Amino acid sequence: MHPILNIAIKAARRAGAIINRAALGGAPLDVRSKHVNDFVTQVDNEAESAVIEVLRKAYPDHAILAEESGAETGGARSEYRWIIDPLDGTTNFIHGFPQYCVSIGVQHRGALAHAVVYDPFKNELFTASKGRGAFLNDRRLRVTRCAQLRDALVGTGFPFKELTRIELYMKQLRTMMASCTGVRRAGSAALDLAYVAAGRLDAFWEMGLSPWDMAAGALLIQEAGGLVGDLAGEQAYLESGDIAAATPKVFAQLLEALKE
Repeated sequence: MHPILNIAIKAARRAGAIINRAALGGAPLDVRSKHVNDFVTQVDNEAESAVIEVLRKAYPDHAILAEESGAETGGARSEYRWIIDPLDGTTNFIHGFPQYCVSIGVQHRGALAHAVVYDPFKNELFTASKGRGAFLNDRRLRVTRCAQLRDALVGTGFPFKELTRIELYMKQLRTMMASCTGVRRAGSAALDLAYVAAGRLDAFWEMGLSPWDMAAGALLIQEAGGLVGDLAGEQAYLESGDIAAATPKVFAQLLEALKE
């Protein structure tokens, strides 16, 4: 296993321990609203601090882009950039809905190189390094063999941060509901993407995401044999915030349905 991936796993487990203690402790959460329908708790901040502490100790010169810290910090000339969401699915966590995770992606010279998505509630660790495959708790992952959108179980997320796009999304949702076998919305994009890699979903799409929602999950899917792009099929999803992912044979069908 690559040393950087080892550090990412260590950091994710450290954050996961903080999240689990808070979930089981029963103490009131300090919940603040960042934007409409977008919340942060002291657990998000503590988990992020723990991740950054592990990373800074191992790689003090690397750049870090983290959700709660905001702007990118450190290592302006570094070839490496860590993209961190310490608690993806905060609204789920606040309500005790067990669908949330720690997401850590690492870029090398602008390309995704390593990924960790850790579900602390289920103790499921999804990992990948470019060219070395994707794994769930040491078990090799492959996307499903689903070949037709009509047979696919498709994940999605509402554009809750961009309510101006809700009409477009509702058109997409209506089309998708008529085009596939089922649509699921669980509330954690990073975990949904990991589920595509693990074969639990055949496809996924969402609009208005941030890089930390997508980076790790996208590499997991690619290393599990799936395809990832923006809604035009291009590799600009980290910049646009719009992402589509699927098995190789379903990907083009997914894009066409979303276009319609």
